[in-house]
Amino acid sequence: MSSKLRLAIFTETFLPKVDGIVTVTCILLDHLRSVGVEAIVFAPGPHPEEYAGHRVISVPGVPLPIYPEVTMALPGQRSREILEDFDPTLVHVMNPVLTGLKGMRFARSLRKPLVASFQAHLMEMVRFYGLGALQEPLWYLHRYVYRKADYCLAPSRRIVSELESKGFGQVGLWRRGVDVRRFSPDYADPAMREELSGGNPDKVLLLSVGRLAPEKQVEQILPVLDAVPNTHLAIVGDGPHRPKLEEVFAGRSVTFTGYKSGVELSRAFASADMFLFPSSPIETFGLVAAEALASGIPVVSSNVGGVPEIIEPGVNGYMFEPNDTAAMVAQVRELAENPERRRAMGHAAREAMCARSWAEVMNELLYTYERVIEAHHRRQAMLN
Repeated sequence: MSSKLRLAIFTETFLPKVDGIVTVTCILLDHLRSVGVEAIVFAPGPHPEEYAGHRVISVPGVPLPIYPEVTMALPGQRSREILEDFDPTLVHVMNPVLTGLKGMRFARSLRKPLVASFQAHLMEMVRFYGLGALQEPLWYLHRYVYRKADYCLAPSRRIVSELESKGFGQVGLWRRGVDVRRFSPDYADPAMREELSGGNPDKVLLLSVGRLAPEKQVEQILPVLDAVPNTHLAIVGDGPHRPKLEEVFAGRSVTFTGYKSGVELSRAFASADMFLFPSSPIETFGLVAAEALASGIPVVSSNVGGVPEIIEPGVNGYMFEPNDTAAMVAQVRELAENPERRRAMGHAAREAMCARSWAEVMNELLYTYERVIEAHHRRQAMLN
């Protein structure tokens, strides 16, 4: 069936921005190319005109004032005409806001099967930023929008259950995988460790990777550095919160590297001793935690998103409740003081992730597409 599929994707964010939604979208596009499926992407620009052989259509927009890395873009008549000419067999909207919402309207007007995936928790975002009064109105709007789709997808069982409890209709699991060839202990590199540790490779090297935004709560690692001796923190990533973090960690044993990608990122993961992920409940999965596990290092993470699906406490990592820094300190101390335990948990981490290949995950998604298309056609036949 996959060779007959023609997929249109509408997303609120794409390259060169780096975040979980972009990463998963690119992995999907790579997989589609490998199985001979043609796709087209509609996303706020500027961005590359193609990716993995698929056209990427720029949707004009303006930066969001409170979040300038996000462009608010509304597809117009040109996008609709391009979509109609492409004639997709299915439309997939990634976390619909403006671009995705208009994509949903296009899909409905063209009577195309429609899938919507929930990938960013805006309700938790507004709560985190002190705008809790907006949570219920946003839940109402999200429920209204997602129920317009033939099928909804969520990246973790926790989020599937939450959306079902909120009345989103049919919600399925779109699992998250990990590239175990790209993220592997084989990439451990003394030169990278030297860089990450600020010239102190014998210290216990703690790693944080991701976009530097307040909701990632990287500053919560500060008590770890104060309480656990002989540790060094490497912060890999960039974003609007970096100046504040540099101020918070001033004078501590910390290295800021900026963004890393490709082999450099693989080496960074594999060269650390453990990965720390104190993020807030805004997380819907926590892909970087899976990448760290695949790289053969234990993960100490807040209990958010899909983390409970990949961490077995005491086996390949530890979890603590969000904002419980005392628990995080205790867990890091135990691993820092027990190198043999660290290594054993790293081996278990790698073994667990080898069963979560992206190819398998994306083939499951293609099967979901097939079922949605068939159900859509049955409904259309009944209406006719």
